[in-house]
Amino acid sequence: MNKQILVLQGPNLNLLGTREPNIYGIKRLEEIHREMVEYAAEFGLVLHFLQSNHEGSIIDAIQQAVGTYQAIIINAAAFTHYSVAIRDAISAVNIPTIEVHISNIYSREDFRNHSVIAPVVTGQITGFGSASYLLALQAANFIINQRDDN
Repeated sequence: MNKQILVLQGPNLNLLGTREPNIYGIKRLEEIHREMVEYAAEFGLVLHFLQSNHEGSIIDAIQQAVGTYQAIIINAAAFTHYSVAIRDAISAVNIPTIEVHISNIYSREDFRNHSVIAPVVTGQITGFGSASYLLALQAANFIINQRDDN
């Protein structure tokens, strides 16, 4: 069975590498995705990527993931803090979902300390820089394998 994971990137993540490098690092999104693909291959995972600055595009991708993807990794970026619509989409599809953040959202501005999607995701990885995505791949692989064993 192909183990497929949908990787969703929210607003402004297309600016990684130049956007506030003191917070988000100097790696571009394409570099992070390349590292993820290489790491995922070790687990036999196939990754599909979508970056969007539009909430509706992310919601559509979550809804269309049913029947195709065994897990979702999402960095909802600013949508993390207020998008009940993305939260509801994650909740509705019943696909294991891992929330990822490059920076530690709990050590930043007060408005970033709350994730509306956290209550409906399987788990959250925050604050490990671009390595947060690799940790999310490990978690997704573990979750998929657990489901396969049951």
